[in-house]
Amino acid sequence: MPYPIPMRSRYTITESEGIYFLTITIVDWLPVVVGTAPCEIVLESLLFCRKQKELRLYAYVLMENHLHLVAEAPDLTGCVQSFKRHTARSIINWATTTNKDWLLHQFGYCRKAYKHNSQYQVWQEGAHPQLIQGDDMLRQKMVYIHNNPVRRGYVDMPEHWRYSSARNYESGDHTVLEIDPLPWP
Repeated sequence: MPYPIPMRSRYTITESEGIYFLTITIVDWLPVVVGTAPCEIVLESLLFCRKQKELRLYAYVLMENHLHLVAEAPDLTGCVQSFKRHTARSIINWATTTNKDWLLHQFGYCRKAYKHNSQYQVWQEGAHPQLIQGDDMLRQKMVYIHNNPVRRGYVDMPEHWRYSSARNYESGDHTVLEIDPLPWP
């Protein structure tokens, strides 16, 4: 009996020109992006997307099981798909070479039954895109993103979180990941 394909999220990228708030989540909210290697995989892929796929990245925060972005690109859907595909392969390779069998088992367990082309699933489907509609919404999403590690109790100040654009905005520190200047005042 064929497996039913679940309905996709109602959140889709509807405007080819527009800035979006995106949430990209590891399956089952597994704490995968912990330590230098998996963080570098994600950061290097974002850098690649900025250089090769015209991703304009205005804000980000990388947490252990998800990533928030405020970004735009001429083909944002394709850019996100490429990012997820590349990072998934890299994370699986990292988990394999470092003998993280428990993690590979979880990725296999979480793989959707209708995904016949892969043994594992690293990212949840979709990116929960929300079109930014004006300065107020942009500010609200950026504050939300930057305060994510504070709300989790990891740091006291947003700029203290290494993997966040709060550092870029607060002190001009672009050493972890360079971001693009906001197109709005």
